[in-house]
Amino acid sequence: MQLWRSAENPWGQEVLIGVSWNLMWAALIGAGLFLVGHAVWVKTRPAEDHGEPVNIPSDLPEKIERHSLASRIFHWTMSVAMLALLVTAFGPVLGWQFPWVEIHWMAGVLLIATVVYHVIHAVGWQDFWAMFKLDVGEGVATMKHVMSPKAPPPPKAGKYPFDHRMYHHAIVVVTLAAIVTGVLMMVRIDTPFWTRNPYLLSDSAWGVMYVVHGLSGVSLILLVAAHIYFAIRPEKRWITWSMIRGWIDREHYVQHFDPEKWKVTGGSSDGSVSPPPGSGALADSTVSAPRED
Repeated sequence: MQLWRSAENPWGQEVLIGVSWNLMWAALIGAGLFLVGHAVWVKTRPAEDHGEPVNIPSDLPEKIERHSLASRIFHWTMSVAMLALLVTAFGPVLGWQFPWVEIHWMAGVLLIATVVYHVIHAVGWQDFWAMFKLDVGEGVATMKHVMSPKAPPPPKAGKYPFDHRMYHHAIVVVTLAAIVTGVLMMVRIDTPFWTRNPYLLSDSAWGVMYVVHGLSGVSLILLVAAHIYFAIRPEKRWITWSMIRGWIDREHYVQHFDPEKWKVTGGSSDGSVSPPPGSGALADSTVSAPRED
């Protein structure tokens, strides 16, 4: 299978012009096979014994904040930008004719803005390193349990389970590669920010930019498809709802999280909360957690 496309420049040199569209089709087919395969795997996997029901502490409020409003706005804005980028990148290849170039770079600017905002928000108001904690034991236990339902379940996680952290790292690498190469490629077109300069890099260097950008786009097809798939799975919808409403109920908190790793704060004898300014606690029966989202 051809991995990239090339052409001759005016001087007769063979230069790269982008990834092969075969990779796009491979990503689409691969995503479809993964989704179907995982659904079948879950359906045929023996039911797990979750043990005795866990007692819920009486002082734990009914709702526990998982995502602040600022984090939810970032997530959904980035989602819109990412989907717009994928549609404008690969839609024309599928035969959809529309003025995609301007929409594509504008969506790219929106993506950059959301990433910059997220970094500032994470550094200034959240526990920036929470997502980067490496727990090898948790990872090994998670993989063993995935491979065999007879293996003991992995230890309860902190706010971000092992698979969430790994996905985050993958999306960071791919998105940053797309952003860096995308900004350089924007130099080749007229925008409100500058006049086009297609001679900033050599033809061979531009070819590398095109290939890296294309590989990032193809990778995002797989990552976005997997993200949407898991978001709509019945057993995962409570997590999806937390990205809409901002909170999870205490039953899911006790069932899935280690209170020593993800400590919640606030609350009183009547179940009400008096959050500190800017904490984003939701209501009387809502508890706020330290900013790690």
